[in-house]
This record gives sequence, structure tokens and C-alpha cells, in this order.
Amino acid sequence: MNKVKNETAVQTKQLFIGGEKVEAPRYAPLYSPYSGEQIADIAMADQELTTKAIDAAYEARDIMKNMPAFERAEILEKVSVLLKERLEEAAQIISMESAKPITFSKAEVSRTIETYKFAAEEAKRIHGETIPFDAATGGVGRIGYTVREAIGVIGAITPFNFPLNLVAHKVGPAIAAGNTIVLKPASQTPLSALYIAELFEEAGLPAGALNVVTGPGGVVGDTIVEDDRVSMVTFTGSVPVGIGIRSKAGLKKTTLELGSNAALIIDKGVDIDAIIDRCIMGAFSNQGQVCISLQRIYAHEEVYEAFVEKFAEAAKQLKVGDPFDPETYISAMITKRETERIAEWVEETKNSEAEIAAGGNLTNGVFEPTIITNAHHELNVSCSEAFAPIVVVNKISSVEEAVAEVNHSKFGLQAGIYTENITHALYAAKHLHVGGVIINDVPTYRVDHMPYGGVKESGTGREGLKYAVEEMTELKLIVWNQN
Repeated sequence: MNKVKNETAVQTKQLFIGGEKVEAPRYAPLYSPYSGEQIADIAMADQELTTKAIDAAYEARDIMKNMPAFERAEILEKVSVLLKERLEEAAQIISMESAKPITFSKAEVSRTIETYKFAAEEAKRIHGETIPFDAATGGVGRIGYTVREAIGVIGAITPFNFPLNLVAHKVGPAIAAGNTIVLKPASQTPLSALYIAELFEEAGLPAGALNVVTGPGGVVGDTIVEDDRVSMVTFTGSVPVGIGIRSKAGLKKTTLELGSNAALIIDKGVDIDAIIDRCIMGAFSNQGQVCISLQRIYAHEEVYEAFVEKFAEAAKQLKVGDPFDPETYISAMITKRETERIAEWVEETKNSEAEIAAGGNLTNGVFEPTIITNAHHELNVSCSEAFAPIVVVNKISSVEEAVAEVNHSKFGLQAGIYTENITHALYAAKHLHVGGVIINDVPTYRVDHMPYGGVKESGTGREGLKYAVEEMTELKLIVWNQN
């Protein structure tokens, strides 16, 4: 396997607590998912150090709560400016620690810049409403209004697949709302989280407002979730971990963005040539390691054959290899264990009626973009979350049949439909049991200020800056008696 083009020496990364770098009793090596080379030594926090981070956040909560909105907005805006100045550097960090192809890493940094801009804007738009108390007979002579107040300390646990932007989706609205944060990044991608903490420090964020604690989830994560001083936990990751957080969180607020196996319906009459590139992006960007990665496609029988042929041909043209090569579209999955898992899932399909139209193999340790047809919904590649460069394409005879197939899932994050028929579009919008329906685009579509979240085992709560701010604040009612 080619070596990652990383000229940086192995770094030692401490914890970031109370505005300072803090040593840990133990460090663990961090390796490149693509080359296998060591890229850093990462501090492994224990319960005591995690508690110290919570202490720092708890002590800083009044400073953040009382900070004027315009000052919080200025800090967030400054971070977006600093990140724009250092886009290339930030993208290199993402590719180094996650093997995300550099083209996609640059796109993530650009999105993150926008996310912090949205957060800065939302910091100035947090407000309540007046209540018409005289609408009730007992309300005459009274005036009432609501305000939104910071909730306090927020525990944020983030995944590896968008290590900069999904951190921004938790840190940005938390700061906008006047909260403090204890952040546990994914074990494979701590570098970008520590990098953004340094930018916040440079931007003038008070010490203790953002603390980054790296280490094992069973220690760091559990300590965050179970500490009574943490008022809310926001988590993006797997269903089992999300269920565990929900059971341990007690009466804390939780936002849980969990699993998915996002589906797309392709209706008859759709121009297949016009949608192939979007389907390629939806299924294979970031090695398919996207919460709303296009995993299932239900194509109408009138367009099925043409779609499979053109889709498979396009997938075979994608360049596989070094994430630092600007031409690379597919690189290594996050761990060898994940690669082995998806290989087993593909092998499982060979004992069924399913067929492999493209891919299905390893090339220098990188799993090829894979298309499977005629896969029964009980196969893992259909019913579970692949989180890999793999997509299933099945034939359907009507939109109603397709909607039923999409809904035949324990997940419900987003789904898409391509159609020229407005009745079919409206039917899908009404009957798809998901958090978001995307019409005439893939379900992988997301902009960072839209409400984002799912139903069923896809989780609870919504992200997207305005909606996350609502989750991260408490509503307080004030009533004046004029009688």
C-alpha cells in the first residue's frame, strides 16, 4: 500500500481543559487508516481528568451565560475567519486521521466555515414570545412572555466521519446559546477537534468554555453522561451506544443522531443520465461513511436496467487509493475491522439471489465501490447500516411499492425520490416514515442550517443551527400581574 503523503513528525497531543493543555497518565498511538503509519500519540483521559474537564466547564458556565449575544457571535465569526485562512491545513488534518480523500476534506472544511457562520447568526436570534394572557378568563390584567436561557454544561460525543463539521454542529450552537462544552471526539479523529479548540482559544473564547477530552468511550463518555452537572448530552454515533447513553442520562436532555440506511426511489420517466453523478456522490463519497449515505435504491422496472448499467459503469471509473491524491474518490475505511465486516456482508449476498454489479473486492486494502442488485431486505447490506462504499439496487413496479420497501426498515433518517410526477412526489412526502424527504435529489443532501434528524432507530432531536439552539436552551416563562 502506498504511504500517506504526510511529512509531519509524530505529534504528542494532550487534553485541552480549562484553556490549557493537560497531560494524561497514558498515551495511545494514532495510526493512518490508509498507510498504517503512526501519526500521533493521543492522551488517554481517565475518570479523574474527565471530571476535571467537567469542573472547568461548570465553573465557566456563568461567564458564558452572561456573555452578551454579540460577543458570542463575534467569537464564532472569528473562528470561521481563522478556519478559512487555514483551510488547506485543516483539510490535511482530516485526511491524515480519517483517510477521507483530500477533495472531500476541503469540502468539509468549507462547510464547517459556513456552519460557524450560521452559529454566529443564530447567537443574535435567540428570543421568546409574548403570550396573550387575556385570552383566558383568569388572565385579564396579566402580561406574559418567554425567554430562552442557556442550559449549562453540554456533553458532546462526536463521530469520525465528519470530524470537523459534526463537531461544529455541537460546539457552534452550544456557544451561540451561551453554554459550555465538554467534547469527546471519536478515538480515530481527535486531531481536528483539538485543532478547532486552539482556534476558539485564539478567537477569544473564555477558558473552560470548550474542553476536549480524548480517551476510551467507556471511561470518558460514561463519565460525561453520568455527571449530574452535565445538563445535556448530544451524541452522533451507533444505535447501541445511543441507547446506552439514553439509559444512563437520567433526566438530562439528549439529542441522539444514530443509524440509517438511506434509500432513494427512482420513478419511471426520470432522465437517468442526469442523476448518475448525484447517485455516485450519495453512495460513495467518504467511502460511504456518511449517516445519510445512499445505501438502498428502488428503481422503477422501466428504468431499472438502464440505471444499473450506467451506475455500475460510473462506479468502476472511480479512482481508488491514496487520500492525498486529488484524483482519489475512494480510500480506506476507518479501520481494518470495518473493512472486514463489510467484506463479510458482501460474501453473505453470494448465498442468496443477489448479484454484484460492480466492486465487491479489496484493492490495496481499499474496499472498492460496490453495487449489489436484487438483494432481499433481510440481508445485512439492506436492513443494517453499511457505513461503507456499498449500495443495493432493487427493481419496483410502483412508487407505492417503493415507499413500502423504504419504510421496511428500523431506521428513518432521510429518503429521496426522483420523479417527474407531482402526485408521486406528494405521496412519497406524506408516506415516507423518515425525518427528511428529499425530492429530486439523493437522501445524502444536507445543508447545515436545515433541521436534521430522524425517527425510529435513527434517533431523537434535531440538529441544524437554529434547531440545535432550541435543544440547547430552556424555555422560561415570566408573568406580570398588573391587577
